[in-house]
Amino acid sequence: MKKLIETLRNINKIDELRKRILYTLLIILIYRLGSYVVLPGVDPNMLANLQQQSSGGLLGLLNMFSGGAFSNASIFALGIMPYISASIVIQLLGMAIPYFQRLQREGESGRRKINQITRYLTVAIVALQAPGYIANMIAQLPNEAIAPFDPSISHPSAFFWVSNTIILIAGTLFVMWMGERITDKGIGNGISLIIMIGIIARLPFALFAEFFSRMEQKGGGLVFFVVEIAVLVMVILLTILLVQGTRRVPVQYAKRIVGNRQYGGVRQYIPIKVNAAGVMPIIFAQAIMFLPVTLVGFTSSESLTGVAAAFTNINGFWYNFVFFVLIVLFTYFYTAITINPNQMAEDMKKNGGFIPGVKPGKKTAEYLDNILSRITLPGSFFLAFVAIMPAIVGQMGVSNAFAHFYGGTSLLILVGVVLDTLQQIESYLLMRHYDGLTKSGRIKGRGSAMNMG
Repeated sequence: MKKLIETLRNINKIDELRKRILYTLLIILIYRLGSYVVLPGVDPNMLANLQQQSSGGLLGLLNMFSGGAFSNASIFALGIMPYISASIVIQLLGMAIPYFQRLQREGESGRRKINQITRYLTVAIVALQAPGYIANMIAQLPNEAIAPFDPSISHPSAFFWVSNTIILIAGTLFVMWMGERITDKGIGNGISLIIMIGIIARLPFALFAEFFSRMEQKGGGLVFFVVEIAVLVMVILLTILLVQGTRRVPVQYAKRIVGNRQYGGVRQYIPIKVNAAGVMPIIFAQAIMFLPVTLVGFTSSESLTGVAAAFTNINGFWYNFVFFVLIVLFTYFYTAITINPNQMAEDMKKNGGFIPGVKPGKKTAEYLDNILSRITLPGSFFLAFVAIMPAIVGQMGVSNAFAHFYGGTSLLILVGVVLDTLQQIESYLLMRHYDGLTKSGRIKGRGSAMNMG
C-alpha cells in the first residue's frame, strides 16, 4: 500500500503524465455516457426484449464489446468493432495487393493514407451493419416503442431508418476518433482501451449476478462461488504468463576499437515473445466469427437454421472448433508480419553481432525463423485454448455473462491492455528517475498489441 501511494504521488509530480491520464479518463467518461444515449425515436423504457436477446450467445459477446451500448439501442450500439474489421481487411490486403504493400513501406505518409482508407472502409461496413441492427431492434421492440413524431405511429418511417443509420455511422466514427485522441494525447492505445472499458463495464453486473445465482438458484453456495473465483484468478495468472513469456536468444557482439574507445565484446540477449502477435489473432478471429450475425441481419438465434445457427452458438462445438483453428492460423500470420527474421539478422550483422555457433546472414535468419516457429506453435495453441475457455466453463454451469471473463477475447484484452498501459506509465516514471510500478521496475507489455489507430 505504501508503494502504491508513493507511486501515485510520483505520477502527480509529472505534469505531462498527469494531464495524459486525466485526458484519457475524460474521454472514457464521454464514451460511457454516450453508451446510454438512446437512438432518437426509440422509447428507452421498452428495451427489455432487446436486452434479453443480447444477454447471451454471440450477440451477448458483441454487447459486451460495446459496453452494453448494443442492448441499450445507443448511438454507440455498433461500437468500435466495424473499425477493427476494416483494419483487419486492410492488413490482409497489405499481404496480397502491391498498392497496399507500397503504402506500408512509405513510412508516415503511407500510414496516413492507410488510416484514411481504413476510415472509409469503416463507414462502408457500418452502413451495411446499421440497417441490420435497426431491423433487429424493431423486431424486438413493441410497436408503440417506436414513434418518431406521433405516438399513434406503429411503424417507423423512412426518415427513422435513414436518420438512425446515419447516427450509427457517426457514433462508430466518433468512438474511433476518441480512441485516436487517447493514443495521441492520452495514455495507452486508445482503441484497445475503448474495448477494454466496454468489457470492464459488464464485469460488476456479471460478478454479482453469478454470486446471487449461486446463493439462490443454481446452488453450490458460497463455497462454489469461491472456487469459481479461484479458478478465474488462476486463468488470469496463466494469461499473464502467456502475454509476458519470452525466449531469450544470446547475441555476441564482436570487439571493435575505434580510436581510444572499445565497442562491443559483450553478450546480450534478444527476447522473442512466445505470443509475439499479442491479442490480434483472437481479435481477427472474433471479427470473422461475427460475420454470420452480420449476414443474417442480426436475426434472433432461435430463427436461424443450419450453418448460421451453428456459428452463432458460442458454446457449440463447431463455433469453438473453427474459432480455435482461426486463432492458430492468425497467430502465425500476424507473427509473420510483425517479426522479420531477415531484417533482424541484417541489423545484427550491421552492428557486429552474431549468434554463437551460427553464421551471420542467411543462416542466422533461418535460425531465428526456426526458433520463432517452434515457440509460436505452443503459444498459438495456448492462446486458442484460453479463447475457448468460456465455452468450457459454461458447460460446467457458469453463467454466460460471467464465463466471458474466464478467457477468450475479454480476458486477453484486459490483461494485455492493462500491462501495456502500466508499461507506458512506468516508462514516464523511470524517465523522471522515479521508481517504477514494480520492484524490478520492468513491466512487460504485449509489444505488438492492437496498433490500429
